[in-house]
Amino acid sequence: MKSHNDSRTTRREMLKTAALGLPLLIGGEQTVFGQGGQGRGQGGPPGRRAPLPIALDNPSIQHHKSRCRSCGRCREFCRMMTTVFGQPVPSGEDACIQCGQCTTFCKRFGITEKYHYPTVSKAVAEPELMTVASTSPAIRVALGEMFRMPPGTNVESKIVGALKQLGIAHVLDTTFSADLTIMEEASELLQRLDRNGTKNPLPMFTSCCPGWVRFVKLFYPALLPNLSTVKSPVMMQGALVKTYFAQKTGIDPAKIVHVALTPCTAKKAEILLPGMNAAGVSLHKPEMRDVDIALTCREVTLLLNDKKIDMQQAQEATFGTQMGSASGAGAIVDNSGGVMEATLRTVYKLLNGSNPPDEFLNLRSAREPANQSVRQATVDLGKRKVDVAVIRDIGKVPEFLDAVKSGTRKCDFVEVKACTNGCVGGGGQPSRWVARDIGGSPQNRQNALYQKDAAQAVRVSCDNPQVKTLYDEFLDEKAKTLLHVEMT
Repeated sequence: MKSHNDSRTTRREMLKTAALGLPLLIGGEQTVFGQGGQGRGQGGPPGRRAPLPIALDNPSIQHHKSRCRSCGRCREFCRMMTTVFGQPVPSGEDACIQCGQCTTFCKRFGITEKYHYPTVSKAVAEPELMTVASTSPAIRVALGEMFRMPPGTNVESKIVGALKQLGIAHVLDTTFSADLTIMEEASELLQRLDRNGTKNPLPMFTSCCPGWVRFVKLFYPALLPNLSTVKSPVMMQGALVKTYFAQKTGIDPAKIVHVALTPCTAKKAEILLPGMNAAGVSLHKPEMRDVDIALTCREVTLLLNDKKIDMQQAQEATFGTQMGSASGAGAIVDNSGGVMEATLRTVYKLLNGSNPPDEFLNLRSAREPANQSVRQATVDLGKRKVDVAVIRDIGKVPEFLDAVKSGTRKCDFVEVKACTNGCVGGGGQPSRWVARDIGGSPQNRQNALYQKDAAQAVRVSCDNPQVKTLYDEFLDEKAKTLLHVEMT
C-alpha cells in the first residue's frame, strides 16, 4: 500500500510531467466501469462523478484508476460534445467511438491511449525485421509542441531524422496515400453523381475518419451505404507498403513491421478491422496486417524521450524516393474541410480536363467560418454544381441528418471528422493543457498545413507524379482490393 509520502511524490511527478504533456506511468493500471453500454454512472467514489466507462478490451484508450480524480470532465465532454455517452448501442458493443478526445481533456492522464510505443523499440532491435514508419501531416505540425517549440512548427525533416536515429530503416510520407485517397474519393463521387441509386446513394459521406465510421455503425447503420468505400490514407499506406513498396525495394513483406504515426487514437482500432489486411490477402498471408502498430503524437514523444532524442536538436533528413512525393492537396486532408477541398480540386480537373482556378486552391466554403459547426455551400465545378457540407463537430450530425431527411438541406458530398478541427485536433495530439501552456491550438497546426499546401509546386492530387506512376505500373485492377473496403 502506498504511504502518504508516496502519494505526495506521485502528485509532484504528475504536475511535473503535465508541463510536458507526458503520461506518468504507474504500472499501466486500468479499470473498467462498464461494457457494451452498461454500468453508466457507476464506478466513482461516493460524492464524486464517475469517469467514462471504458472497456478493458477497448483497443484505443484505457482508464488508469490510480490517477483518476473522478472530476467527470471526460464523461461530460463525451455526453455533450461527441453525444456518445448515454446513448444506447447494439448488444455486445462498447459505447465508445475510440476518438480519444477524453484523453486530451484529462489533466491527470486518468485516461490515455493504449501504449504501443515499446513494441517499436523491440521491432527495431530485432535484426530479422525491417521497420518502416509512415508519418501523417497532422503529426508533423503538432509534435514540436511536445518539445516546447513554437506552435505550428512543421518538424517534417526533423522527425524523419529522429526516426532514422532511432534505427527505423525507412521513413515514408502518408501524404502520398492522402493523394491516393483523394483520387479514389473523387472518382467515386463522380460515379455516384452520375448513377445515383439505392446501392450507392447520395449524399456521399467521407470515410477516412475511423471514429466517424464507428459512430455510423453504432448509431446510424442505415447510413452505411452512404459512406465512401475509400480507405483512410493510413490504411492505403499500409496496403501499399507491404505490396508496392516491398516489391520496389526487394524487401520480404513478411519481415516488415509497419508503424503509422498518426494524430488519432481510433487508428489503433482501425488497423485491426476486417479488410485491413489487404496486402496479406493478396499475398496469400491473411494473418499479416497492413499496419502493425499505430502510435499517437504523444507516444512518439515517449519513444523519442526513451532514447534521449530531443526534437529541437534532431538532425534533418528527407523522405525516401519511394512513396515520398505529395501534393499540397494531400497535406491539408488532416484539417477540418481539407478532404472536401482536396477532393473538389481533383473532381474539377476530372470534369474539365484542366486544373481548377485559383479560388479552388483556397476554397472558402470548406474553410470558413472556421468555428462554425456545419459549413455548407454550392460549389460550381464548371460542368456541374455540387452541394457540399463540412461537419466540424460530430455532435451536430443528428441535427444535420434530420434536416437532410426533411428536405430542408440538400447535399451531394459531406465531410465528417470525429474530432473538432479535424485530425490536427485529434485524440492522440498534445493535450489541451499543453497547448494552452505554450499558446498553441489546433488552429496553429491547421494554418501550418495550409502554408505547406500553398508552398507546394503541385496543388492537385492527380498531378502527383509518383501517384501517376503507381497507377501506371502497379495498381490497375488492384485498386479496388487494396484501396477500398466494404462498409458493413
